Amino acid sequence: MTGQLQPPANDRFKAEMPQIPGVAGSAMRAERSGQLVLWVAGGLGVVLVAMVIGGRLLSKSRRAEPPAAPVGQIDVPVDAGSVPDLPVPVATESGDLAKPWDSRQFTFRNQLTGENVPALLIRLPIGSVAQAGGYWGLAMKAAYGTCQLEYVQDIARLRSDYGYRAASHPMVGNPCSRTVYDPLKYASIPGGVLARGAIAQGSDLRPPLGIEVRIRGKEVVAARME
Repeated sequence: MTGQLQPPANDRFKAEMPQIPGVAGSAMRAERSGQLVLWVAGGLGVVLVAMVIGGRLLSKSRRAEPPAAPVGQIDVPVDAGSVPDLPVPVATESGDLAKPWDSRQFTFRNQLTGENVPALLIRLPIGSVAQAGGYWGLAMKAAYGTCQLEYVQDIARLRSDYGYRAASHPMVGNPCSRTVYDPLKYASIPGGVLARGAIAQGSDLRPPLGIEVRIRGKEVVAARME
């Protein structure tokens, strides 16, 4: 029939692709899964790149910061010969040691051990205010043990608390052993040395550790300890 278009000869003999149920859907799902995998991989890649760049930037900023100085205590060696004698109180008529039996507490720096020792200086009723023999310097810690000594000027307390009935002037006492030391008397210690503060009563083994004092002008200076 004229006027009607006829399909090409090749198309007339070409078989159509059969449609198999389930095959087309599986192909579509596979294609979508592949796309999802590509998206996930791309996202992970972006995150990884961002982490690498961020790590490098953070590392550079840390390297740019100056290192913090270590915190600690630095012991500076001290030449004992360059440290002057420790001045204790001024011994004048208007000072703290104006009268016999007046006292002054101070801290003695032991150059041999580096220890700060609580100490006491007593103006004795003998000797001159301008001479070292008019004072008694002593460490206020028992020579053997850890008990702190005390200077007892109350005669009644020496008799009641320490039980020393013969007390007639101020003395130094050890409240732990109830030992009483007499500032006006000497005792012999090992080495043939006489130490002030003989034991008047009690069980301690020796007088308190003495501190040598010197007079420098109008100052009483603690020079060294036993």
